[in-house]
Amino acid sequence: MTNSTPDLWAKIRQQFDSSPYPNHALDKSPKGDVNALYIHNIITPYYLRNQKVIDTKNKVILDAGCGSGYKSLILAEANPGAKIVGVDISEESIKLARQRLEYHGFDNAEFHVLSIYDLPNLDYQFDYINCDEVLYFFPDIAVALQAMKAVLKPEGIIRTNLHSSFQRLPFFRAQKLFSLMGLMDGNPEELEMDIVVDTMTALKDNVNLKSTTWDSKREGENRKERILANHLLQGDKGYTVTDMFTALSAANLEFINMRNWRQWDLMNLFKEPDNLPAFLGMSLPEISLEDQFQLFELLHPVHRLLDFWCGHPQAANPFVAVSEWSDAEWENATVHLHPELKTADFKTEVMACVSEGKTFPIRKYLALGEELVYVDSSMALCLLLLFDKPLSMMSLVEHWQQFRPLDPLTAKPIDKVKVFHLLQKLLSVLQDFDYIMLETQSQS
Repeated sequence: MTNSTPDLWAKIRQQFDSSPYPNHALDKSPKGDVNALYIHNIITPYYLRNQKVIDTKNKVILDAGCGSGYKSLILAEANPGAKIVGVDISEESIKLARQRLEYHGFDNAEFHVLSIYDLPNLDYQFDYINCDEVLYFFPDIAVALQAMKAVLKPEGIIRTNLHSSFQRLPFFRAQKLFSLMGLMDGNPEELEMDIVVDTMTALKDNVNLKSTTWDSKREGENRKERILANHLLQGDKGYTVTDMFTALSAANLEFINMRNWRQWDLMNLFKEPDNLPAFLGMSLPEISLEDQFQLFELLHPVHRLLDFWCGHPQAANPFVAVSEWSDAEWENATVHLHPELKTADFKTEVMACVSEGKTFPIRKYLALGEELVYVDSSMALCLLLLFDKPLSMMSLVEHWQQFRPLDPLTAKPIDKVKVFHLLQKLLSVLQDFDYIMLETQSQS
């Protein structure tokens, strides 16, 4: 924050000192939460930018605005061997964060009571910066991005997010209402939260503010956290896609992708993407990513967060997209299973599907879009083989031939070339959903 908003800065610090966020029990572990671990695994954005699979060992990760340290714990679990550094302006939150990582046995972590503006004081350069649910508090988000950029390694990546102006509008109206009622003049406590509950429950269910911001959970056990994070959140602001790209330009940072990029696919909003009205059919394929995302948020503002990755300009290594690979590039490909799929439950179900010849519902383990994704028993076997180590494309072709030696249509030995091209198609789909990652050696 800047000196022009010291009162607001003090309010925000006070709110999180009195109610550290998130309010998870010390012994709560993210180990079974595959989607949370996936979100915080730094291998994914590095692969998206460079089509290379990195090793997380010895990487240095900053959790900027770490709060009570639960996201820091997820980062530690999702990135084995990485060093975690957390900063937050709330002293009480930092105490909890230290306790949390120590409780779960992570000794390669440290935490500091520090503003994001003062990051250079740490004397670190980071491979990855996680700034989750924080950036929208700053009066100038470009300045905050520049502060993080100053401690980012040349090839490093920042993941951060902003509240959406469109999706979150009802909560901004609620904050305005309760501010007019004087509930946000100081640090909201039990009395102010009781007034929020009494006000909302007194309203008819069809009153717009109630129908769009209220449910029974806000009257239950975790009501304090839910109300403080929404109806009474100090310093909360909303932004648009245009605001996001403007700030990135001002900070001289390069957009990599939306964190949940599959859920921002503009074409998925149309009944028949291949049969659009003439004007749309001619114009949509030509527009920039920024314009695609802007159209998406105007048509379908369902995402609370504009959640994105960015980095230094020109940091990406050029590569040929998998969809454009030649057969030679496929022959020299190495196939990796996404590390967050390497769980005991995943392995057990894959083995059962292989032994029983059933299809495998891979989306059950990592839901990255609305599409239902299943693989047959032959492909499931390939996933099982990848569980322990990455394999070459041609090794998978050979394993496929051993497992299913006969062509089901002709009952004759299956042709190696046919298996090769079939695997190409299947792996391309799985790579598109980020279930696997593909690397290939450069061809001369």
